[in-house]
Amino acid sequence: MLSIKNLHASIGDKEILKGINLEVKAGEIHAIMGPNGAGKSTLSAIIAGNENYEVTQGEIFLDNEDISELAPEERAHKGVFLSFQYPVEIPGVSVTNFMRTAINETRKANGQEEMPANEMLKVIREKSELLEIDRKFLSRSLNEGFSGGEKKRNEIFQMAMLEPKLAILDETDSGLDIDALRIVANGVNKLKSDKNAIVVITHYQRLLDYIVPDFVHVLYNGKIVKSGGKELAHELEEKGYDWIKQEQEA
Repeated sequence: MLSIKNLHASIGDKEILKGINLEVKAGEIHAIMGPNGAGKSTLSAIIAGNENYEVTQGEIFLDNEDISELAPEERAHKGVFLSFQYPVEIPGVSVTNFMRTAINETRKANGQEEMPANEMLKVIREKSELLEIDRKFLSRSLNEGFSGGEKKRNEIFQMAMLEPKLAILDETDSGLDIDALRIVANGVNKLKSDKNAIVVITHYQRLLDYIVPDFVHVLYNGKIVKSGGKELAHELEEKGYDWIKQEQEA
């Protein structure tokens, strides 16, 4: 599904990613953990095509297609979804209208006709029920006045509607209380299938109590320095990141 080979990236004169190699197969959930400044959010932004970063070396493949040179919207149309840490407010545009536009733009880019209105409403109803989203929520302006939990739930709703091949959740647990965390995690678990892959970026092991990863990777100083199963997340929770630093400096 996702294959990253020797990825190096910079912003300005500062090199942030220093040779990332990562393989994510369909049906898998991968967690990427690491201290502040390790390059976690940079990696997610570059996969999604953020043009503020310069890829100086390496390749990114989605379903064996090199997407390294594609614009962000082209990557989105091919099935890359990024859940933002701080979603943007769009006053005057309802959640439903935003989703209608996003879905039809993707269909257009893939040579399909717009989804008929009655079919669109049926899908919206099914996905909102799946994620336990109130109908009134869907008529509100996108993210305007939303709580942290509502913003994150809306991101998962977008993921459910767009059905991406690759979903990247960038610190989706940031600022969430336990109830909101559980709701978001349950939504992610319901959407997992053998046709998609999910990359979860987080500081904390607590999210991984709800979204159980197949693999955990530790990103440190621009490189993946350790990989393992879900038990690695517990080890990081117990020891912190100092032992990673000591291992790298030894």
